[in-house]
Amino acid sequence: MALYSEAVMDHFMHPRNVGIIEDADGVGEVGNAKCGDIMKIYLKIENDVIVDVKFETFGCGSAIASSSMATEMIKGKSIHEAMTLTNKAVAEALDGLPAHKLHCSVLAEEAIKNALKDYYDRNGIAYDPKEFPDCEHCAHCE
Repeated sequence: MALYSEAVMDHFMHPRNVGIIEDADGVGEVGNAKCGDIMKIYLKIENDVIVDVKFETFGCGSAIASSSMATEMIKGKSIHEAMTLTNKAVAEALDGLPAHKLHCSVLAEEAIKNALKDYYDRNGIAYDPKEFPDCEHCAHCE
C-alpha cells in the first residue's frame, strides 16, 4: 500500500491556489520553524463569501497538499461555512494522511481560522475567542 493517496500526491504535485493576495481581507499564519511546517492563508471576502483564497506553505508534501485541499474546500463558501472546516474533513478529502502527518491538516484548519479571525478583527466583527486556535501554544509544535 502506498504511503500517500493519489489525492495527496495530486495536490502536492499540482497545488491549487498558491500565491499571495496583496489586498487580502484576512491573513492567517501558523506553524513555526521548530515544527518544520509554516502555512500562510490569504482571504478575499465579498458580502461574507470567500471569493478568492491563496496560500504559501513551507513544509512537507502533506503540508502543501493540506493547504491546497483546504483552500479548495472554502473557496466560494461563506465565512460561516469556512469556520466549520475541520482538519478531519481536510484529511478525508485527501483520502487520508499517515498518522504522523495529520498535524498538517490541523495546521490548514488553524491557518484558515486565523485568517478569518484577522478578517473579523479588521472589520470590528464580534466573535467568540474560543472558536479560534491558540497556535502559539499548540501541542503538535511544542
